[in-house]
Amino acid sequence: MFLELKQVGKSYEDQQGRFEVFSDIDLSIEENQFVSILGPSGCGKSTLLSMIAGLEKITDGTILLEGEEISKPGSDRGMVFQEPSLFPWLNVKNNVLYPIKKQLPKNEAEDRVKHFLKMVHLSKFTDHYTYELSGGMQQRVAIARALSMDPKVLLMDEPFGALDEQTRDLMQDELTKIWQETNKTILFVTHSIHEAIKLSDRVIVMGIRPGRIIADINVDLPRPRKRNNPDVVELETQVMDLLKVEIDKVLKEEIDYEASN
Repeated sequence: MFLELKQVGKSYEDQQGRFEVFSDIDLSIEENQFVSILGPSGCGKSTLLSMIAGLEKITDGTILLEGEEISKPGSDRGMVFQEPSLFPWLNVKNNVLYPIKKQLPKNEAEDRVKHFLKMVHLSKFTDHYTYELSGGMQQRVAIARALSMDPKVLLMDEPFGALDEQTRDLMQDELTKIWQETNKTILFVTHSIHEAIKLSDRVIVMGIRPGRIIADINVDLPRPRKRNNPDVVELETQVMDLLKVEIDKVLKEEIDYEASN
């Protein structure tokens, strides 16, 4: 299997003792798959993604990429965050060039930058500074930067969460095209059920603390997927029903806690 999570767990020690974020996560992802992770706030979606990126330490279990254990960040995994995290003192070209300029010959690195900026439709903005761009354009720069490293896996943590609905819809279409062109494996965290179903081959649904996988749903529908497609609506309803049970549990916990304090 391409990417494997075996009995993965994450916990912290705080003043009240051991806090378990999630436990016993088993997940296998095939090469070139687009997989989304959904779940209530606090279930550990972003933490799980950070552990795959090597940014968070694993408490229990093992994460393997092509049979090699992940223990630290690496160029085989590209990360795109909700905020683009670009360097405001660099222009678009140099932001995308930054992670590869010491790893590749100058001409090869610059050719790669041109290729990915063309892919995200920003060729005309290479000399612009990032603060001159819209939010959607900045996120496209971040995607181009991640792709420039030629990662085996692209990890995306709510990358369109801060965008307006129209821009978000356009970015979803662009990401689908990029995925189809590059054949990258994408692991995508989102709070949007529609976004997950529109983009993904599979949707992983996580439950509340301690987080766990409660459903692994194949999305075997032709692309593009329109919001009013009956099959899309049916899947959205199925996922919403699963999440509602988990969200109700969160609300009950909060009400019970407030009543006892």
